[in-house]
Amino acid sequence: MSAVLTHPPLPPTPAPPPVREPWPEIDRLPADTVLDIPADLGWYSVAKIAFDYAATLAMLPLAIVLMAFAALAVKLTSPGPVFYTQTRVGLNGRKYKIIKIRTMRLNCEAVSGIQWSQKGDSRITRVGRFLRVTHIDELPQLFNVLLGHMSLVGPRPERPEVIQAKGLNQLVPGYRHRLRVKPGVTGLAQCQLPADTDVTSVRDKVVYDLYYVENQSLLLDMRLIAATLFRAVGAGPNTLRRLFLLPRRRTVAAGFLANIVPPSGTQPVAALQPA
Repeated sequence: MSAVLTHPPLPPTPAPPPVREPWPEIDRLPADTVLDIPADLGWYSVAKIAFDYAATLAMLPLAIVLMAFAALAVKLTSPGPVFYTQTRVGLNGRKYKIIKIRTMRLNCEAVSGIQWSQKGDSRITRVGRFLRVTHIDELPQLFNVLLGHMSLVGPRPERPEVIQAKGLNQLVPGYRHRLRVKPGVTGLAQCQLPADTDVTSVRDKVVYDLYYVENQSLLLDMRLIAATLFRAVGAGPNTLRRLFLLPRRRTVAAGFLANIVPPSGTQPVAALQPA
């Protein structure tokens, strides 16, 4: 009786990465597109400071409890410090130290180099993955708010070395304008788009960031804070947009295009869009 040859089962084929939905109005813009954002951002740019302090102090007791449990979990499962600081670029280009709970292996960039985190990033610890999904790792930034470095709501701050290495100021139209307001613990772009993975994803986020810069208000900030809580428990972008009346992508793009300074002798970009 002949022996039956058996072969070990083949490993499952990994799922392909999600395909980004094209955004023709934004994708076609050249890197040297010039924008003119109004200088007067309204009375709320001042009142926002009082709101930030009041809301942060109200959140702090629960946040401290969550941070304590997170710190214990990180300490028991991963060698190295629980908290870390990192230089970020804030309001008007000023640099400051952001405070976060560590979610990656210690000194992982000594091997990987400077890069954005990708889906399935092997540098992230198991506990760190949970902390990122629930955004608990972001809670120490409440102290950055109290120190005046950040706001509760605003564009996400980036590292200066990433801005330089990826050429964001040169490749992303309007990138500098996002520094017209303080960076935020959460924001419109964070609630509607995935984390940055490449320059194209940054271009998309800046469109949302600049919509926020122009339309910031107490009501919008409160909606975005509530949306962030829902996102932490798994709500998707479309659900958040419907529940909290966040602007649609077409509305966000129209606001961005309206601020583009057309080259001399050409039509405004907004006038070229279909009705």
